[in-house]
Amino acid sequence: MTQNIGGIERIVRVLAGLILVGLTLTGHIGVWGWLGLVPIATGLIGWCPPYSLLGINTCKTKQH
Repeated sequence: MTQNIGGIERIVRVLAGLILVGLTLTGHIGVWGWLGLVPIATGLIGWCPPYSLLGINTCKTKQH
């Protein structure tokens, strides 16, 4: 797996995921907030499966 998510997008994904999970834990939103685990995981590993399928790459560094 080569990284296909850029630095700023990774930060945004992790923060958005943490907000969703936090809102779920505090009872502000329902169980759908657990979907926030997906952007947290993709942000931490730097790889997004749908991006790979669609040929999208927001990572600026060239990887071989």
